[in-house]
Amino acid sequence: MLILIIGSAPDALDAQIFKREFIESIVAINNAWKIRNDWDYCIFPDDFPENRWPTKKKKQRLIRSEQYVRLQNKYGGFVYSGGTMAFTAGYWALGYFKPKAIAYIGCDMIYDGKDTHFYGKGTPDPLREDPTLKNLKAKSARLEAIAASQKCSVFNLSKRESSNLVFRRSCLENIINDDTPRRVNKNLLEHALQQEEKLGYFVEDGKYWKHLVEFDQEKIDFLDELWSRVIELD
Repeated sequence: MLILIIGSAPDALDAQIFKREFIESIVAINNAWKIRNDWDYCIFPDDFPENRWPTKKKKQRLIRSEQYVRLQNKYGGFVYSGGTMAFTAGYWALGYFKPKAIAYIGCDMIYDGKDTHFYGKGTPDPLREDPTLKNLKAKSARLEAIAASQKCSVFNLSKRESSNLVFRRSCLENIINDDTPRRVNKNLLEHALQQEEKLGYFVEDGKYWKHLVEFDQEKIDFLDELWSRVIELD
């Protein structure tokens, strides 16, 4: 089972030509439902304006915080996983589908050029001042490592030169032929998870921004440094 997650970067439009035969389900983040009309799930935060919600067809579903907070909490919550929808969509897909592979497009979180999003210029939300988003690459490494522990691989279909995701670059055809997860340093993985539990930066309702004074940035940075070394690169 391969899950495609579509973000809002300019290259998200590449998803328009992806062959559906390779994809079990399509998860569109925020406005990305506009890219393909055969999306299966549209996931967005509580502050996503209602006038931008899609009109869903019979089998399409909208995924809101009532659904994704519970699943993301199973993977440690928002402080450790990163408070932006690209990662939230990944953890939700990991918990909901338990897939063999997750592939991202349009989620590099690089905001250069005139058009930062497929629909023009937008807000670079993952770059906002937020203690959970200081090291996006480390947060993506965490997602990949935890996915690998479920025997799930995570890939980046983007052809952009730079990215804040550390996932392997690939294409759908190659993923179908080989979806083996990358190796994970199990000792480091266990150590990072233990450190997270020791810190106790868990907010059950997901609204971590109401508790920022309780978090020590240096300790979060230390965790990020651990996670950045968990994936054993080829």
